[in-house]
Amino acid sequence: MNDFKNLIKAGSADIPADLVIKNGQLVNVSTKEIYPTQVAIYKNKIVAVDDDVSDYIGDSTKVIDAKGQYLVPGMIDGHIHVECSKLSMTSFAQAVVPHGTTSIVSGLDEYISVIGLKGLKEIFKEIDQSDLKLFWGAPFKTPYTIPQSTIAENIDSNMQKELLKQANVYGVWETVREDIQELDEDTLKTMLYAKEAHKPVWGCSPMARGKKLNQYLMSGVRVDHESYDHEELLEKARKGMNVVVRESSVTHFLKENIRAITENTADVARHVSFCTDDVTATDIAELGHLDHVVRLAIKAGVEPLTAIQMATINSAEAYRIDDQVGMIAPNRDADILFVKDLNEFKISEVISKGKIVEENKTSTIKYSDEIMHSVKAKKLTPDDFVYKVDIESGVANVETIKSVGPFVRKRRDVELNIKDHQIEIDPSKDVALVSVIERFGINGNKSLGFTSGWGLQAGAMASTAAPDDNNLIVMGVNADDMAFAANELITRGGGQIVVKDQQVLSFLPLPIAGIVSEATPAEVVQQEKSILKAARDLGSKVDDPMFYMTFLPITAIPDLAITDLGPTDCIGLKLFDPILSVKKS
Repeated sequence: MNDFKNLIKAGSADIPADLVIKNGQLVNVSTKEIYPTQVAIYKNKIVAVDDDVSDYIGDSTKVIDAKGQYLVPGMIDGHIHVECSKLSMTSFAQAVVPHGTTSIVSGLDEYISVIGLKGLKEIFKEIDQSDLKLFWGAPFKTPYTIPQSTIAENIDSNMQKELLKQANVYGVWETVREDIQELDEDTLKTMLYAKEAHKPVWGCSPMARGKKLNQYLMSGVRVDHESYDHEELLEKARKGMNVVVRESSVTHFLKENIRAITENTADVARHVSFCTDDVTATDIAELGHLDHVVRLAIKAGVEPLTAIQMATINSAEAYRIDDQVGMIAPNRDADILFVKDLNEFKISEVISKGKIVEENKTSTIKYSDEIMHSVKAKKLTPDDFVYKVDIESGVANVETIKSVGPFVRKRRDVELNIKDHQIEIDPSKDVALVSVIERFGINGNKSLGFTSGWGLQAGAMASTAAPDDNNLIVMGVNADDMAFAANELITRGGGQIVVKDQQVLSFLPLPIAGIVSEATPAEVVQQEKSILKAARDLGSKVDDPMFYMTFLPITAIPDLAITDLGPTDCIGLKLFDPILSVKKS
């Protein structure tokens, strides 16, 4: 109560401000205006935005001269799996806050799959110590995979009923269309609980048009970040959805999606915001974060003030957090960017949580043993990575999961020789073996399947970070190397690795839950580049072989996937046998 009273007093200048900004040009995203302003900040809140805030200055008030720079609200990433950056929350904040991202909306679902809700409390503590704010949406369920793969903790509607009562839960995270389409009762219960709690539901509905979209909207989904073209985005906006344009490290959708704004006379932009979804440390370092997305939008023909609205107030309103963030106004969080030129949109200084952002801020968090020792799979042998059949010799016709970019996989049938009851992997036919191993010590599941489109000519690569279940995934053309790669990750407690002739070419340690690094952003960038070079040395010409491989267990990506249960038909929502036929020689 005393803190609340003091905030109100600070608003009337009865208590001096901690920080005052003078000589700024306010970018008012609410009224779409730019005009001279001064800003007063008390604690972590904005208490005044006026042409003169002299009354708010006391003996201990720090005064900043903006020197005519534009004052822009801190930006909001509307949908991000932070864990895919492989950066800890501390390092991620170090990487993105200087680029103007002061808030993120996330489910932290990759963490949950490994450490559960109990372990998540440790992650929240780390976030609180950082310069970054998190608006958490509890995942509609975990895992997302259909059929359901193995993870450390499953979230169901009974858990959601209680979670939605919590103040730190801002909505239901990433409700996939397939569960609504199949009328999954557990998912529908969560939708009803969300309505009762007046919490928004955030969705995931790629390529949903017409009746499929209408059906999906009837569940109550409010926000969607999966539009594969501008016409899809436009239909969703016209039907009342808040649509998020995704520009990630692997899906560059902005150029196409933004056409719904630049080629349309309707006021579509006010219902559109931005997200980066899955982004690498390397891309953040070399391109930026949401500042990069804003620059891309401006380059594509969106006026700067509109692009800034999309990165701030639009996102805040879509996720119903505009009472806290999204604009520079009294009672909003003091997240302010200093920008010299709106067209170039390069950020010179950042205020987040009411303070000037310091570089290289460190965390004092020490994680528990449960988080730091999460890889519990048993050691493997080369025999685990051999596909055996009943006949001794002949030819097998197999169905491979062909990678056509990161978020599209198609069927490709290939004939492979059989020798000594084993299907021989043939790199000359662009075929590799892929396996997912349950790593939580629950059931010991191991799957085998075939994949193509990678160009691997030798060796193997593996990762314990692989959404949506973060089991251990291994791909290779040599059983000895596949076993060696998997065992190295088990021994080292998680990470990403590339091997050849049972020698490590590159290793990226991920000790935190087996999915996140303890290293600085700069160190992770160097490790990512080393992994990429090593994958290139194995012959792969894919843009980012390791990153793309880690998406193979996601069953929401058409048409095929693989989990610890086996190869999966993402359209039919069922497992499939990759052996189409065998013929004796």
